[in-house]
Amino acid sequence: MNTLLLMATLAFGAGIEIERIFGPETPTGPYKHPACFTELSNGDLYLVFYGGQGEYANDTSVFASRKRKGSSEWSAPKAIARDPFRSVGNGVVWQAPDGVVWLFYVVRFGKTWSQSRIAAKISRDNGETWSDSSLIAFEEGMMVRGRPIVLAGGEYLLPVYKETGNDPEIVGPESTSLFLRYDPKSGAWTESSRIRSRLGNIQPQVVEVEPGRLIAYCRRGGGYGPVTDGWLVRSESRDGGRSWSEGTDSKFPNPNAAVDFIRLRNGHLLLVYNDSMSRRTPLAVAISTDGDRTWPHRLNLAEGAGDYAYPTALQTADGKIHVLYTTDRRSVIRHATFEESAILP
Repeated sequence: MNTLLLMATLAFGAGIEIERIFGPETPTGPYKHPACFTELSNGDLYLVFYGGQGEYANDTSVFASRKRKGSSEWSAPKAIARDPFRSVGNGVVWQAPDGVVWLFYVVRFGKTWSQSRIAAKISRDNGETWSDSSLIAFEEGMMVRGRPIVLAGGEYLLPVYKETGNDPEIVGPESTSLFLRYDPKSGAWTESSRIRSRLGNIQPQVVEVEPGRLIAYCRRGGGYGPVTDGWLVRSESRDGGRSWSEGTDSKFPNPNAAVDFIRLRNGHLLLVYNDSMSRRTPLAVAISTDGDRTWPHRLNLAEGAGDYAYPTALQTADGKIHVLYTTDRRSVIRHATFEESAILP
């Protein structure tokens, strides 16, 4: 499939490439949201997205596509997770240090996301084939959105959340973020404490800034209308992600939308977020060079009319930063590529 490479109007001078990967013409259904990707050990980029007729349609699947190392083309998407009786959503793909590729996704057991559980599959051949699925979180309302990180002690930490309420236009105030810890030696999953906050919070993203000390930024709860007090929720752990502080309002606005937060190899922190309290535009990238104390470096990846949402960020082996996001009312997947120098002065 041919892809379209273009330069974002705002980011042209900064050397940021924006690639349109898939749109309504791709025969997986008009809905393509959210998307996630990872770099595999062989250098391929492997992308997954939740597709179908709509967010609450029953005929949804998690689709996967691959850009092989050295290629400019993405393969035609193919379904790698579906349920014959229920809707699925929110695919998350990640390769662990031992080479196993994990796919986490949501299975919705009722009409709204607050009736979901989390399922997982694994691949031992770089995503060519996949295992059967298994539920890893059984509590009603449990969902996944972000990729795991590897902790200093070697365990994996998967960001998850529990969404409450049955109104699709409001994230309930009792919604909480938490983390599932996986021990690769025993194969056991354990839960952390929960992050509670003023409006509720979901979809945490986490970094370990030093051994045992972690910081998470979470999407705020509430509705989608204009507000004056809508902020990303921030929390800390000082025991390796087992227990978490109460979530507090950060300095970053949030329109009830997902973010991504990663640690670059040089120790700098990168946050991708919508710099607004009520709209999913602009989509901004910010960098902290002092461990989350200050964030003086910032650039909009995309802005203007429309929606630029659900970013996934990663740094590949060549040092480049990649951000995947969806636009055009959740029907187009775009991919931004840039050097850190595009953001830093």
